[in-house]
Amino acid sequence: MHPICCVSPMAINNSDMPPASSSPFDPLIRTSNSSAISRASSTRDSGIENNGNGNSSIQHQRHHSRELKINDIVGDGISGILYKWVNYGRGWRPRWFVLQDGVLSYYKIHGPDKIVVNQETEKGSRLIGDESMRRVMRQHSGHHRRIGSGSLSPKNRKPVGEVHLKVSSIRESRSDDRRFSIFTGTKRLHLRAESRDDKMTWVEALQTVKDMFPRMSNSELMAPVDNLAVSTEKVKQRLLEEGVSESAILEIEQIVKNEFASLQNQLLLLKQKYLFLMDTLRQLETEKVDLENTVVDESQRQLLEAGSSSRSRQDKFSESASESEFENDRVDAAEEDTDEEDNTFFDTRDFLSSSSFKSNGSDFRSSSFSSDDELAFNPEDGIDPAIKSAGRNFPYVKRRKKLPDPVEKEKGVSLWSMIKDNIGKDLTKVCLPVYFNEPLSSLQKCFEDVEYSYLLDRAYEWGKKGNSLMRILNVAAFAVSGYASTEGRHCKPFNPLLGETYEADYPDKGVKFFSEKVSHHPTIVACHCDGTGWKFYGDSNLKSKFWGRSIQLEPVGILTVEFDDGEVFQWSKVTTSIYNLILGKLYCDHYGTMRIQGNENYSCKLKFKEQSIIDRNPHQVQGIVQDKSGKTVATLFGKWDESMHYIIGDGSSKGKGHECPSEARLIWKCSKPPQFTTRYNLSRFAITMNELTPGLKDKLPPTDSRLRPDQRCLENGEYEKANAEKLRLEQQQRQARSMQEKGWKPRWFVKEKGSDTYRYIGGYWEAREQGNWESCPDIFGQIQSDHVTTTN
Repeated sequence: MHPICCVSPMAINNSDMPPASSSPFDPLIRTSNSSAISRASSTRDSGIENNGNGNSSIQHQRHHSRELKINDIVGDGISGILYKWVNYGRGWRPRWFVLQDGVLSYYKIHGPDKIVVNQETEKGSRLIGDESMRRVMRQHSGHHRRIGSGSLSPKNRKPVGEVHLKVSSIRESRSDDRRFSIFTGTKRLHLRAESRDDKMTWVEALQTVKDMFPRMSNSELMAPVDNLAVSTEKVKQRLLEEGVSESAILEIEQIVKNEFASLQNQLLLLKQKYLFLMDTLRQLETEKVDLENTVVDESQRQLLEAGSSSRSRQDKFSESASESEFENDRVDAAEEDTDEEDNTFFDTRDFLSSSSFKSNGSDFRSSSFSSDDELAFNPEDGIDPAIKSAGRNFPYVKRRKKLPDPVEKEKGVSLWSMIKDNIGKDLTKVCLPVYFNEPLSSLQKCFEDVEYSYLLDRAYEWGKKGNSLMRILNVAAFAVSGYASTEGRHCKPFNPLLGETYEADYPDKGVKFFSEKVSHHPTIVACHCDGTGWKFYGDSNLKSKFWGRSIQLEPVGILTVEFDDGEVFQWSKVTTSIYNLILGKLYCDHYGTMRIQGNENYSCKLKFKEQSIIDRNPHQVQGIVQDKSGKTVATLFGKWDESMHYIIGDGSSKGKGHECPSEARLIWKCSKPPQFTTRYNLSRFAITMNELTPGLKDKLPPTDSRLRPDQRCLENGEYEKANAEKLRLEQQQRQARSMQEKGWKPRWFVKEKGSDTYRYIGGYWEAREQGNWESCPDIFGQIQSDHVTTTN
């Protein structure tokens, strides 16, 4: 049976709906419809067979009969509901499609721009799909609704989009028997029917109408033209009138024929090049279609697996078309979606970043900031109990799990208006409104590197057991873990004022952290952290550049982990870039080579792979551990925003696939995201860093970042006040360079002789114990420009 027989063709007239015996499902109507298509196909075939006659009258007859064939197939049109892929956020949306006169148009059926679909508007049309028929029949049955902006007259309806089948190609999906796509040469529509039969009906109808406009095949285009000739009679007659000799006329005639033959050969060569180009374009089109189908299939699968509320609402809406019109009324208010073609593009990275490396059945969470406030470890057989307990034998401290609710409604700011005049400049010298900041300072961002401090606790215990290899593996995982919280963090931290400090006493992690801004030009931040059996310290001079569409951050400085037994590891951070500042979705990437140098047995080299546009597996990190002789003794691989695994020995070839090798062991896994998210995308750990717990304010020095007014106002959602305070502090900070030139020195750090690095000199926690902050100026208030701290 011809697939179009499944159309459920419905000849609608102005009278009331026919009785059951004359329903749209009447066999006579289906047979008539099938016969019409069969006649059209038969006539089309015979027309192609007569294609070689070259008779203009036959061509005219074929053109006239082609119009008749289209009318035989679609009548006054074929219409029905199809689901169109809009974008990743909106997914599949129902549209009313109408095929008429070789043009496929589609309209919205929900929202303010919806059209009215009833017996009058679809008069003479053949409907595809039970859902389409029910929609028309509901309108006729007296479910009178408030008509939005839709027009009752089909001629006055304005389509959202149109597709001319004459210049389009139709492809069916290989993975979903309800889906197909239409490519026009400039855009592609991904469509989905309610059922496989409906899809086949639509595709057959579209393809049949498209075939009414046949294209000449390559063989027809390249066929030799035997009867092609050029006449020189007029030229010959004119030359005779001028008295030119017969021999000269024959010579001229031959020259003209030779030139014409040469031109014909050149045209034939151009035709061959054109056909070769068209074949190449068709091949590229096929590859593009396959890729797009893969993208849409993967997005649909990820959405179904995620079970997101937005997707659930879309699915519920898609399945509720058969319910009452009153249900559709309630949906209309939420269906004010856009259908511009630029919204058909979506970010494949969101749903193609597969979790390539999976743990061996472990639920590895870090510290008390995970959802269940406990730390789980990789269940390694025979592991020493001291290693297992490292990082979790600390008291529990209750900390906040969300930021305060904003007081004001935030106003958006155009980033391009801010950066267009600052391309190529140092980011630290560009004044931006607080809209581009997150409620943390660069001093606090340094503390985020210590979020997974249990890795250093475990490294210390491994070293005590004499296992230096496992020590450097944990140190390497610690170095990578510092980047985990940067995913989705596109806002700029506050640039600290000269002399600004930050302390973090976290007994629940067993660490005491302290940082200070030690130089204004260049901007240098130094930090020091004491843990259980180890110290972590370093300084960072972040050089940044605007490049129009991206920001590049080049860290300058050395980070050091020093264990109590004397073993030391040092490394520098890799390059960070933030892309799509003007158009597209913002994202950050870290790339380059990180070398962790140890002073005893081992060193490690980690390569952060730079993400490409079509990379389906971003954020990859691969590394090796080598002994003094250069032999590879262990391999690391993973993602800086997910987890890291290791293999003892040279396992570089095993870690290149998309699945984790069976012998790989999990060493670190990123903690879960917070329950209450904000636009800053702060991690659970970062949310706690700016908290002023009861009694803490009285113990802090006046230089602590928690007391910075613009940062505190931003956290509280007081945006106007935050902007005003930020401007005041930046104007005040312009004095910092002159203060530095007059001899200003940091209070808690000192520059080492013969190098540009800063080391903590001690005394902060003792001063905190005594509450002695006399040497700390009120940098967030009104200070004197001639104030100079001379304490070393």
